[in-house]
This record gives sequence, C-alpha cells and structure tokens, in this order.
Amino acid sequence: MNTSTSSPASALPEASGSAHSPDSPVFPAAARTLPRIVVLATGGTIAGAASDPANTAGYEAGVLSIEQLLATIPALGKVARLDAEQLANLDSKDMTLAFWTTLAQRVNALLGDDAIDGVVITHGTDTLEETAYLLHLTVKSSKPVVLTAAMRPATALSADGPLNLLNAVTLAASPAARGQGVLVALNNRIHSARDAVKTSTFAVDAFHSPEAGVLGWVQDARVELVRRVVRPHTLDTEFVIGSAWPHVEIVTSYAGVSRALVEGLVAAGVRGIVVAGTGNGSIHETLQQALVDALTQGIAVVRSSRVGSGHVMHNGAAADDALGFVTADSLNPYKARVLLMLALAAGAAGPVALQRVFDLY
Repeated sequence: MNTSTSSPASALPEASGSAHSPDSPVFPAAARTLPRIVVLATGGTIAGAASDPANTAGYEAGVLSIEQLLATIPALGKVARLDAEQLANLDSKDMTLAFWTTLAQRVNALLGDDAIDGVVITHGTDTLEETAYLLHLTVKSSKPVVLTAAMRPATALSADGPLNLLNAVTLAASPAARGQGVLVALNNRIHSARDAVKTSTFAVDAFHSPEAGVLGWVQDARVELVRRVVRPHTLDTEFVIGSAWPHVEIVTSYAGVSRALVEGLVAAGVRGIVVAGTGNGSIHETLQQALVDALTQGIAVVRSSRVGSGHVMHNGAAADDALGFVTADSLNPYKARVLLMLALAAGAAGPVALQRVFDLY
C-alpha cells in the first residue's frame, strides 16, 4: 500500500498499525465476515490540516494519510473490512486527466476482484462532481462505488470528514447501493454522480442534486434509497478509459464577450468546445458566430448553461440543427465536458451522433 509522505498533523492520532490490517484495533478480527471495501484516498480537504482548529479556510489540503483518517473512526470496524490505498494526496482543484485515467483503471481493477465488494474514494470537493461523473460512465461493474469528501479540514472544530467517510463506507457495504452507478455520500445524503453538484463555497451542506433530487440518505448505519438511477451508466455505457483524452475546453457567454477565446482554442487544435451559455444556454451573437466558424473546421460545440440548474433543450429543426450545435440537457458545463471527451474518444462524430449521446446519458 502506498502511503503519504506529508507530515502528520499533531491534532490527530497516529495510525495504530496498518489501516488495512484486519487484526488492528481499528478493524478487529471479529469483523472478517463483513463486506470488504477498498478506500482509495486522493487527498482533498477531508485530508487537510491547519494549525488553528478554528480556521476552516486557511488550511492545506491533502496533508494527512488515509491511515491517519481511518484511525480516527473506530466505528468503521463494525461496518466493513477495509483495505486502504493512497493513490494521491492532492488538492482537487489540481486534478489532471492523467490521474483520472489512473483512478478509473484502478477502480475497475479492484472491482474485477471477486473478493472486493465495493470501493470508496476520498476526494476534494472542488472537482468531485467531475470525477464522480467520469467514473459513473466508465466503471465496468455493478458493485458500489462511493465518493465522499469534506468541507472542513480534518483538524477543524466539528470536522465533517469522519462522519462523511463512515457514511460512505456504510453505503458501499449496503446491497441497496449495488447497480446504482457511482454515488456521492455527503452530509447524510446520497446523490447520483450524474446529478450531484457543489453549490456552496463554505457550507457543510454544499452538495445538491438540483434537478433530480437526492437518491436517498444514510444515517446511523441505515441506508435508504427513495428512487433509482434510470439513465445508463457503468456496465451499460459505451465508454472506456484509454490513454488519450480529446482536447475539449469550456467558454462562457457574457455581456461584451469577444471571439478571442474561441479563435485561440481553434488555433490550439481543440476538438470540442462546451459553452456555458446564459439562461437556457443562449449565446451572445459575437460568440455564436465564432462557434459557427469553429464548427466548419470539424470542432464539436455543446450548449450548456452557467445558471446552475435547469435543462438546455435541443431546438430541433430550429437554431441548433441549423447551426450544428449539440445541447447538454441538464448537465452543467463541467460534466458536459466530461461526456463530450468520452464521446469523442469513443468515435462519436457530428452533431447527430453527439446529440444521441447527450440525450441518452
């Protein structure tokens, strides 16, 4: 197991032995009949530390190791047998496509092991919704995959990470989570990876599913799902993780926007552009003309919205078909970028084929 090389925070206990040892005080031998869950740690605020417990903003993300985090939650030993791997210890604002590839491949490898019942991923909140949706489309298993995070560092007063992690493992160990695709467990709520978005810069209740609503809740070892995921995911998608990622970027429409960004992206060889439009994905006329010109060079254009909720509906025989634009349905620009990259990598070409992908997923 890889371990973090960062210095431990004195406010937290040292790990007692290996976090994945079934004979450790945290995970006693009596728990061996429980589901086996692998916790993949990637860093983030949940592993963050600050010198002042009252400081929930001025901290360093990705400091603590997964062993240290697990050692603070002895209740986990009643929920599952845990293995732990430190894949990274980064601030998720610095997420890379290369690490997405590493993460997705590792999750698929683990879930291909009959002895593994599910995977939990600790992640920073900044890009969690993008990573979760990527995995939702590329994991090839019906076993549970649950992402969790924290809005307060581990050293903070009333840190939310330990309970979020306990609930995530509880969810991953539950038969109810099987076949639901990738899930997000935060603040006692269960979200589908497709729907979950970060909506606050500071609140513990930072994640919501604005259009579809939550899938259910987890509290005090009880998991309840009140609806099921209906769009295709995991085993039912056409997407696989490879080594190459098509170059796709996001531009925003706003008052007085120029052509400069689009022209720069075209010159850089971009293969797709997602537009964070105003309202129902509307685009300033100057920016729209630049995007139409980009389309003539074979660049895919997807209309999304910067609003935060709602659908960007396809105009059919009207403007979208006439211009060659694809619409993102209820995906925000960041998730639309993930889907567009995967669709282009899978060989989808042209607005008709791409619109089918966005309508389906």
